[in-house]
Amino acid sequence: MMNCELLATCSALGYLEGDTYHKEPDCLESVKDLIRYLRHEDETRDVRQQLGAAQILQSDLLPILTQHRQDKPLFDAVIRLMVNLTQPALLCFGSLPKEPSFRHHFLQVLTYLQAYKVAFASEKAFGVLSETLYELLQLGWEERQEEDNLLIERILLLVRNILHVPADLDQEKKIDDDASVHDQLLWAIHLSGLDDLLLFLASSSAEQQWSLHVLEIVALMFRDQNPEQLARVGQGRLAQERSADVAELEVLRQREMAEKKTRALQRGNRHSRFGGSYIVQGLKSIGERDVIFHKGLHNLRNYSSDLGKQLQKVPKRRQAARELSMQRRSALNVRLFLRDFCSEFLENCYNRLMGSVKDHLLREKAQQHDETYYMWALAFFMAFNRAASFRPGLVSETLSVRTFHFIEQNLTNYYEMMLTDRKEAASWARRMHLALKAYQELLATVNEMDMSPDEAVRESSRIIKNNIFYVMEYRELFLALFRKFDERCQPRSFLRDLVETTHLFLKMLERFCRSRGNLVVQNKRKKRKKKKKVLDQAIVSGNVSSSPEELEAVWPTLAEQLQCYTQNPELSVDSVVPFDAASEVPVEEQRSEAMVRIQDCLLAGQAPQALTLLRSAREVWPEGDVFGCQDISPEEEIELLKQILSAPLPRQQGPEERGAEEEEEEEEEEEEEELQVVQVSEKEFNFLDYLKRFACSTVVRAYVLLLRSYQQNSAHTNHCIVKMLHRLAHDLKMEALLFQLSVFCLFNHLLSDPAAGAYKELVTFARYILAKFFALAAVNQKAFVELLFWKNTAVVREMTEGYGSLDDRSSRRRAPAWSPKEEARLRELYLAHKDVEGRDVVEVILGHLNTVPRTRKQIIHHLVQLGLADSVKDFQRKGTHIVLWTEDQELELQRLFEEFRDSDDVLGHIMKNITAKRSRARIVDKLLALGLVAERRELYKKRRKKLASSSLPSGAESLKDFCQEDLEEEENLPEEESEEEGEGGSEAEQVQGSSVLSAENLGQSLHQEGFSTPLLWLQNCLIRAADDREEDGCSQAVPLVPLTEENEEAMENEQFQQLLRKLGVRPPASGQETFWRIPAKLSPTQLRRVAASLSQPEEEQKLQPELRPEVPGEQDSDEEHRKEHRAQALRALLLARKKKAGLASPEEEDTVGKEQLKAAPKKRQLLDSDEEQEEDEGRNRAPELGAPGIQKKKRFQIEDDEDD
Repeated sequence: MMNCELLATCSALGYLEGDTYHKEPDCLESVKDLIRYLRHEDETRDVRQQLGAAQILQSDLLPILTQHRQDKPLFDAVIRLMVNLTQPALLCFGSLPKEPSFRHHFLQVLTYLQAYKVAFASEKAFGVLSETLYELLQLGWEERQEEDNLLIERILLLVRNILHVPADLDQEKKIDDDASVHDQLLWAIHLSGLDDLLLFLASSSAEQQWSLHVLEIVALMFRDQNPEQLARVGQGRLAQERSADVAELEVLRQREMAEKKTRALQRGNRHSRFGGSYIVQGLKSIGERDVIFHKGLHNLRNYSSDLGKQLQKVPKRRQAARELSMQRRSALNVRLFLRDFCSEFLENCYNRLMGSVKDHLLREKAQQHDETYYMWALAFFMAFNRAASFRPGLVSETLSVRTFHFIEQNLTNYYEMMLTDRKEAASWARRMHLALKAYQELLATVNEMDMSPDEAVRESSRIIKNNIFYVMEYRELFLALFRKFDERCQPRSFLRDLVETTHLFLKMLERFCRSRGNLVVQNKRKKRKKKKKVLDQAIVSGNVSSSPEELEAVWPTLAEQLQCYTQNPELSVDSVVPFDAASEVPVEEQRSEAMVRIQDCLLAGQAPQALTLLRSAREVWPEGDVFGCQDISPEEEIELLKQILSAPLPRQQGPEERGAEEEEEEEEEEEEEELQVVQVSEKEFNFLDYLKRFACSTVVRAYVLLLRSYQQNSAHTNHCIVKMLHRLAHDLKMEALLFQLSVFCLFNHLLSDPAAGAYKELVTFARYILAKFFALAAVNQKAFVELLFWKNTAVVREMTEGYGSLDDRSSRRRAPAWSPKEEARLRELYLAHKDVEGRDVVEVILGHLNTVPRTRKQIIHHLVQLGLADSVKDFQRKGTHIVLWTEDQELELQRLFEEFRDSDDVLGHIMKNITAKRSRARIVDKLLALGLVAERRELYKKRRKKLASSSLPSGAESLKDFCQEDLEEEENLPEEESEEEGEGGSEAEQVQGSSVLSAENLGQSLHQEGFSTPLLWLQNCLIRAADDREEDGCSQAVPLVPLTEENEEAMENEQFQQLLRKLGVRPPASGQETFWRIPAKLSPTQLRRVAASLSQPEEEQKLQPELRPEVPGEQDSDEEHRKEHRAQALRALLLARKKKAGLASPEEEDTVGKEQLKAAPKKRQLLDSDEEQEEDEGRNRAPELGAPGIQKKKRFQIEDDEDD
């Protein structure tokens, strides 16, 4: 029922008498009223529906448009009203409504729009629009008014709206080569000359503001067309097309014949009612009996347990996405017109229009999602150009690396939005399909350029491919799209285009790798860094001096103040409270905070407050002697404060800072925040390694899903599927990826297809996979069970190599499992020692849990898993245990040192036998303070060498240093691991010594055989690699590429290859690499040593006299120096005791000091930095002497456990 006011307004427009329309005097005001009514319509679009039901546009507006064009105000108002009425239904409702009532209104509006489209399919209406647009475009920019620009825009929008209306398939039911409503509309546009005006707008530089409107209209004109078929219109049918049609007809004929034969076999001789009943042995029914079959035997083959069952309805949210786009063949005259339009558009408009649209998109002058029209035009017109007469110059604007980047960026954005915006996932999937089509056409055009006879075109293609294959994002794009393919959002056509694009990309990449020999590509790796929870001292306090020199300068003043206050017995302790009683942290756990407060007082120059706080803390926390023992002397108290001043104490954030970061750290309570830093590097590309990335179940399932519709697929699509599956099964030897029951059912359907002869490639591949499966099943009977599951590469390897093979490989890295007995013992130890103060409960458990060797981390994590602890943070070491050495402990340390001083591991034996357990650093510092050792290196673990270095030449010494790389890595391991491997050390050293001698002999023999030039080239390569690694700061495997015939012959020589293996150069991987490679693990120092060892023997002999020969009595003199130093250490210890008791004389002090000064030059300095400086000086002196450097003595690092 039409609204009365709306009815009165429509009646005031005018009336149609025959072919003449008579307008009323209030016609203009009535049109404006209708515009006003449309502006205030409700959510159901009631005004729009009433005007559509009354056919106002067909009976009133179109006649006014065609017959009263001279009335400019009325014409402008009618154009405005028609633009509003023809708005797309999706734009009116915002989105496709889900409620039934709103869906009904949506479909009703869509029906009226389709009626408007039929009414516009006439030359008369488009002729008026074309003439008006032509007159407006004749005006120059200085003569054109704002109203003229608005009218131009409204005319273009009206044409856009009419072309945007979708076809009504139920009403039209048109076949190919028949004129549909859309074809009639296009023909009307052509007859009116509007297509020429569109070409003018696209090619004119003065009309760039309409470029997006023009591109949108052109995209809607060609939306149902196939560019390749359109390019071949009027050229006659090719032999290839005719053969394809014949093959298709042959397939249909074979299927029809098979169906006839089957129906003939189903006819029995007797009446069907007397067919009899049969028992199917071996096939159980619902009970325990066999199935009874009541039909003829000819129907037994079609028997299934699913017969008679009702099909389960698939929910809408799980249904596969429907195909929204369709392609049809228009009438011949329409196709000829469209072909000519495309040719002229490419000749005169494409580059200019696409450049203007790209500029609008980058400057954000366009509306949202307008880039989809850009990507459609790119894919369509480049495909038309490639199919018609390939001319790269016509599409040069979009044929660049920047276009690849633009398409890849939008494709990635659509992909991410599809995963996050689940409500609009289907819309994002359609946009992603457009971007994929554009990317596919770019690759196809570049591939076509490779076959061009023009050398410049082929060079441009090579440059584009080099840039595309180099960047990692272009290679990883297809993997991401396959892994996140969702058939609920993405239609089957998207999967088809994805498979074909991947096939083209892999083919181009494989051919490019073969032509280049080796390809260097970009590699990006995300390195995770853990954000520290403890802030730096300087950040927290602001006045903390982290420099030791500044602390040493501050200490004398503090020491004088402390000397005065320590003698004052009236110093009150009650005035200072070392803990915060109002804090939520228990008093027992505030010990570390009290230590920090003492350090802050010392840094602020408040010596009395620090001393008072220390004594108060000693009374609160007497256990563990963390703040000193109860009967501590004043001198020891001052020494303790000095240690507190220089100790690196952990500091926590203040309350204000914690309050500001509470929200950010809520998710980081259980684990530390991880920051990802992308490291960009380069590596040599290997095609098979890249292909292995596709060997996963998600990719294979996507290919199998598309293969199920092999009857509807084109021959090219089936070829792309089989080619990828063949790469995985044959090239990668992973045919077990296809050992799946659904795949075998598909193969069974394919092999039993009457038209299987038309799919020879598919049939051959299916038989190949089945033969591989039955060959494996003969060895592995569990393969039949594996058919039920999709498999990854690890399972495939276990199926082929044997179950448990992966467990054997990873058992070394996997922590041993906890037995119930061990868990009970762990629970007992934890409950017994968790409340003991001053002792680390985890260390106690480590000492008593001797069943299976465990680490601290494993024990902590298992305690959390058992529920005995809330978090891993409960076991963090708190505070710095600065405990003074008592006199008994010093005597025990001296006794242990004298007992184990001649052993190989002095420090290790002392730590195992000392009563008061302390860290390595504390014991080393005390040994140095007591004068028992002069430098840290005397406490390093000694290694006995079977092969004396004096028996080897200088080149062999350097080569031996390089070959002992494993031993050097072993020294960096914890001491316990090195002790376990100590038994096999002597054998390894013997083997390495023999390899050193054999490598030296090989080098000399190669020099004698005339390989001096290849050896010199190898030496230069090693030196160059060392220089590059020092400059870049990172190491990669460097290939040894011989560029001369002499070097190539040497690399093929077995003796030369044996030398390369002795030097540590890695041979090429079988079937994957071509050249030998310098491993990435070799440091620049090791590379230079190896390079120096390749010098000619004559030069080494010349340089040998310059080197200092070894003195036979050198070892004896070193032993004498060592004994003398021990005596000096004992005298220094005795002097320290006398000084403490007040019995030492100044003469004794001077004597001991002079002796220590004399002995000092004979030994190296105590600081590690000085040791490194001497090592650097030794390395710098080595090239001057012609030797590869002095071999460093091995040592173990002494780690400070508490500072960790």
